[in-house]
Amino acid sequence: MRRFVSVLAAVVLLVLPAASIAGEHFDGTWHTKIVCPPKGDTQGFTWNMDSVIKDGNLRAERRTAGEPGYFLLEGKVGENGKAKLTGSGIINSRAYARGVFAHKGESYTWDVKAEFKDTEGTGLRNEGLGIVGRPCTFDFVKAPASPEQTPPAAPAAQ
Repeated sequence: MRRFVSVLAAVVLLVLPAASIAGEHFDGTWHTKIVCPPKGDTQGFTWNMDSVIKDGNLRAERRTAGEPGYFLLEGKVGENGKAKLTGSGIINSRAYARGVFAHKGESYTWDVKAEFKDTEGTGLRNEGLGIVGRPCTFDFVKAPASPEQTPPAAPAAQ
């Protein structure tokens, strides 16, 4: 029994760092572009913002929380790169929002399916009802690591 516990402890110690690294594979800053095309009388728009993934959790904000025009995108990015994200915000202008209840100051929520690879990712907003919704696309491009995030290089051999 003692040997079993020792072997189990050794396996856990070997696997834990790998699990931690896998969860951090996508960590960093991602330049994010959201495009919602025009539909009917509703104007299209493009938003650019930075998302940050830390410990596998994505978060991006646009404008001031609680004010019209605010948007928050967040969710978990799996080790395989697949993500279910939620976008929520406050309508700033009826010209860019669809639906009977889409008025300035009203809140809204989007469901977004996304997939990340090493340095890029894509996503698509759930359109909801075809009459009301529209297909908004998400493009993610990983920003290069800043010098303070990059580990120092090993000294050159002499």
